[in-house]
Amino acid sequence: MKNKVLSRFDYILLLAIAILITMGVMFIYSSSINSEGVSLTNEWKKQIIWAGIGLVILVVAAIYDYRRLENISMWFYIGLVVILIYTRIFGRLVNGARSWIGIGEFGIQPSEFGKIFFILYLARYLDESRNELPIKRFFIAIGIMILPMGLILIQPDMGTASVYIPIFLFMCFMADIPLTYIVYVLSFGMLTIIFAILPVWNSEIARQPIAVITILTNLKFRVILIFTTSFIASISFILRKYFHFPKYMNWISYCFSILAFSLIGSMMFSKVLKYYQIKRLIVFMDPNTDPLGSGWNIIQSKIAIGAGGPVGQGFLHGTQSHYRFLPQQSTDFIFSILSEEMGFLGGCLVFFLYLAIFIRILMIIRQCPNHYGTYIASGIFGMITFHFFINVGMVMGIMPITGIPLLFLSYGGSSLLTVMTCMGLLMSINYRKKDLY
Repeated sequence: MKNKVLSRFDYILLLAIAILITMGVMFIYSSSINSEGVSLTNEWKKQIIWAGIGLVILVVAAIYDYRRLENISMWFYIGLVVILIYTRIFGRLVNGARSWIGIGEFGIQPSEFGKIFFILYLARYLDESRNELPIKRFFIAIGIMILPMGLILIQPDMGTASVYIPIFLFMCFMADIPLTYIVYVLSFGMLTIIFAILPVWNSEIARQPIAVITILTNLKFRVILIFTTSFIASISFILRKYFHFPKYMNWISYCFSILAFSLIGSMMFSKVLKYYQIKRLIVFMDPNTDPLGSGWNIIQSKIAIGAGGPVGQGFLHGTQSHYRFLPQQSTDFIFSILSEEMGFLGGCLVFFLYLAIFIRILMIIRQCPNHYGTYIASGIFGMITFHFFINVGMVMGIMPITGIPLLFLSYGGSSLLTVMTCMGLLMSINYRKKDLY
């Protein structure tokens, strides 16, 4: 039995995780050093403790049969909704968001752990509904996503809430939901954000009135536009369904309904987020428009990455972090510190390790003998992929600043324990790939 356990354990995945976490602790420690060589925080010590706890959780999750979670996943999901409501009312206010609960210095971010519960329950529903109509499966799946995501948005924590979308899309894709439905949600989300940020972009980046964008800032014009697009979408649908007009009427209804819902969604989005939060989403386009405010983080991050050169300035010899130019440098901008001290080669090493993790997850998805495990693994893949590309793109100045950490590397107990639990689930799926369901 012992040899069976050891032979099925995913050592490649475990090695990649161990190296990334070790690098994370190293540069969390480096981020705590000031220009005089004195450590200002003990975050690196806490990260070691979280890593140790995470390793135990990983092993337990890997040994535990993930298939037993299917029957109780609904209770996890209900618990997630309850605790998110509690957090919104009684949680701590940190960085403008009420998304933490805890006692004293000890605190957790329920929305981080909620990703696991969301994945487990959505996987259960998609597995049980395989014989139902795709449109029904899709709308119920959207409802399963919107409830926790909406509660997180009103905290407000847009960064964490946005992670639920790629998880949902990857899982629906693997569950054979028609691609047109998935593209619909993706287009709706992107257009909602674009319509919400365009007025701020017009005033902060373009700095000149543009007639088309002015419509979005005028409530009367926006209502007229919503009514018009909704009317066109409805008429096109009726003509196709009841009067047998050509098939292109379906596409007209499809496109104009996306526009209508996006215009409505952008109004709600603008109400949830404050002006300065929306400004953070667009400042990456031209950080020099506010170099001492919203653009400061991106400018300093790009300086740090550029200063690293091919091989870096050496461990503990970075200037941007030690002179405290980078805010939140142990969390959101940990890759900037790593790149400054380890250079291009260090960045390539991180990319290589993540690539190894991605390949292993895809292999687990391909070899999984049952749908439930496939959906879980695809949700985890979506989560890790989104975190990686958004965070790395953010620190390079090619993505908006959303406060999404770089998993395994960034400081934070909640995010580290969440991703370690996910890795344990992946190993549990891989361990049982030869078992009959």
